[in-house]
Amino acid sequence: MSASDCAHTRAALARADAAAFTDAEIDTLVETFYARVRRHHRLGPIFERAIGEDGWPAHLATLKDFWSSVLNTSGRYKGQPVTVHQHVEGLTEGLFMPWLNLFHQTCVELFDAPRAAIVGQKAERIARSLKLGVFFKPDAVA
Repeated sequence: MSASDCAHTRAALARADAAAFTDAEIDTLVETFYARVRRHHRLGPIFERAIGEDGWPAHLATLKDFWSSVLNTSGRYKGQPVTVHQHVEGLTEGLFMPWLNLFHQTCVELFDAPRAAIVGQKAERIARSLKLGVFFKPDAVA
């Protein structure tokens, strides 16, 4: 990739980052992605056990607030994701990769390339943060 191509890509990403995501786009992202999560052979059972059949409407609303806060700095989300994930039965570090793969696939299908990259990069940072918060135990006995 030439220097001008890199500059063009950075400029496109900056424009995409500056463009707010609409509530409708966030709703579609969350609903499409979590429908896929629920059907996933490894992720689905973990989420069903943690959320239950009746808990999905409230959980999706929370996730929409979360992604609005992440993507648009709306401040709508007020929760503590690390604390919540620390109590999810069956959650392992190995489940983050299929979660991220589904997420990236969904973003690529829903958004143009620069906007998909913006959302994907944020998801990658969130996943790293959650893994550290949930699984990093420096004082644990080996």
